[in-house]
Amino acid sequence: MADATSKPVSASAAEATVLPIIFATSFCHMLNDIMQSMIAAIYPMLKTDYQLDFWQIGILTLAFQCTASLLQPLIGIVTDKKPYPYSLPVGMGATFIGLFLLAGSHVYVMLVVAAALVGIGSAVFHPEASRVARLASGGRYGFAQATFQVGGNFGQSIGPLLAAFIIVPNGQGSVAWFSGIALVGIVVLSWIARWYKAHMAANKGRKKAVRAHNLPQRTVVVALTVLAILTFSKNAYMASIGSYYTFFVIERFGVSVQMSQIMLFVFLGAVALGTVVGGPIGDRFGSKVVIWVSIVGALPFTLAMPFANLPMTIVLSGIVGLIMASSFPAIVVMAQELVPGRVGMIAGIFFGIAFGVGGIAAAVLGVFADHYGISFVYTVCAFLPALGLLTVFLPSKKQLNVA
Repeated sequence: MADATSKPVSASAAEATVLPIIFATSFCHMLNDIMQSMIAAIYPMLKTDYQLDFWQIGILTLAFQCTASLLQPLIGIVTDKKPYPYSLPVGMGATFIGLFLLAGSHVYVMLVVAAALVGIGSAVFHPEASRVARLASGGRYGFAQATFQVGGNFGQSIGPLLAAFIIVPNGQGSVAWFSGIALVGIVVLSWIARWYKAHMAANKGRKKAVRAHNLPQRTVVVALTVLAILTFSKNAYMASIGSYYTFFVIERFGVSVQMSQIMLFVFLGAVALGTVVGGPIGDRFGSKVVIWVSIVGALPFTLAMPFANLPMTIVLSGIVGLIMASSFPAIVVMAQELVPGRVGMIAGIFFGIAFGVGGIAAAVLGVFADHYGISFVYTVCAFLPALGLLTVFLPSKKQLNVA
C-alpha cells in the first residue's frame, strides 16, 4: 500500500483511477458494516437475554440508524466546504468504543447508547469514504461507487455468520473480540487519509472541472424527490429483512437461530454480488437503467416470498438480493450528477435517508409485528418495490451528460 502515498500526487494522477484507494475504501466499508451488522445479527440473543419486545428491538435499530442519518448530511455539507481527511479514523474510533459498550452492557439503555455510538462512526465514515472513492475513480463513478458499496454489502453478509458461530455460542461479551476489526479499520483509514490529504494538496488552487447539465431546476427537484422515494422503498424493504427476517424464518419454519443467520447470509451475500454487477452496467448504460431493473425487477419475487416454502424462500431471497442490490449506488451516482460539485452533501443526504428510513421502518415494523405478527409485516413490505415505477420520471443518461 505504500506506493499510493510515498510520493506526491501529481495533477495528472489526480484524474486517473486509483484502484488501491478505491479497494481500500471498499475494504474499510466491509469492516464498518461487519461491525454494524452484528447489532441486528444478535437481536434474537438480546431479545431472549433481556426479555425485549419487538418494539424495543426496533428502537435499537432506530438509535443506530437515526444517529447516522441525522449526522451524515451535516458532515457532508461541512466537508464539502472544508474536507477533514483524518475524520475517517476518528469516526472508526467511535465504533470501537461502541463495540466495547455493547459487549459490556447489562441494561437496555446502555445497549441503545452503544448502538448510537456505532451510528456516529458510520455517520462520519460513509459520506467521506464515498467522496474519496469518487475522487479516486478517474471518472468511472459507477464502478467506484459500486466497488465502495460492495464492501459494505459483503460486510453485512459476513456479520450474521460471525454472530452465529462466535457471538451466539460465546455470549454478549464476545462482541468485544471484534474491536480488533475496528483497530484494523483505523490503521487503513489513516493511510487513506494521507492519500486524501496529498490529493487535496496536489489540487490546491486548481479550478475543479464540474460537469454540468442543462436540466431545469424543476426537473432536478422532481428527480431528487423520486430518488429519495426510491431510497425509501429499498431501505424500508431491506429493514424488514435485516431486522426481522431471522424471526420470520424461525417462526414460519421452526429453524434454529444459527440456521436463520445462514439464511440471512444467503440474502446479504446475493446483495454483495448484485452490487458488483450493477456498477459497470451503470457506467455503460446509465443509472436509470440500473434503477429500473434493480427495484421494479425485484417486485414479482418479493410478492412471492411471504408465501413460499423453506427451500423456495432461500432461493427467492437470493434472487431479490441479487436484483435489488445495485439500486443504491446508482441512486447516489445519479443524485451527484444532478447536483454537481456537492459530492459530500449528496452522499451524506442519501446515506442519511437510507439509514433514517431503515431505522424508522424497523421501529414501525416492530410495532406492527407485535400487534399483527411477522407474516403480516412481510406481506405488506412485499409491495414496497412497486414504488420503483416512479423511475419513469428520472432523466436519461443522455440528458445528464449534456454539458
